Amino acid sequence: MFWLLSAALLLWFPLLGSLAAADPRQPFYGVWRLVRYELKDKATGKVKLPYTDKPEGRITYDQQGRMSAQLMRPGRKPLSGRIPQAGAANIIENAAAEEVRDAAIGFIAYYGTFDVLPGERTVVHHVKASLLPNWVGTDLRRQYEFKGHTLTLMADTPAYVGILVWERE
Repeated sequence: MFWLLSAALLLWFPLLGSLAAADPRQPFYGVWRLVRYELKDKATGKVKLPYTDKPEGRITYDQQGRMSAQLMRPGRKPLSGRIPQAGAANIIENAAAEEVRDAAIGFIAYYGTFDVLPGERTVVHHVKASLLPNWVGTDLRRQYEFKGHTLTLMADTPAYVGILVWERE
């Protein structure tokens, strides 16, 4: 009986390994911390750091195919001196339009599901909710590269290439 069980396990282990390897999403699973966010101008090649050289951010991918991302420029100013315990809507309603604009420029947040296209080295974020209403219901395509404990995502826009470097937490 022991030999039969051993033989069965030996036959199943390679199959289980190939099933795990067949999941192209697996390398993404977990929580990643943003370590660099840069925009490279396609026309000039000039690089700017819209969220400073020490951006804040997290991106999370889970085994159910869900993802979420939040990125922030550190040092954003509070809106109209309102106390932090006030509701978000109350704070925004009582802030000057310029303050709200500045706060929004320094923050990106969205969530949804994701797929990986390994042949294209592309991860696709299917956006369900976002700070930017324009992104809701869209697919954000990002080229990806893994190197050690880092994940680099590249977002191609008409004017810039966004390069985001994430480190596994």
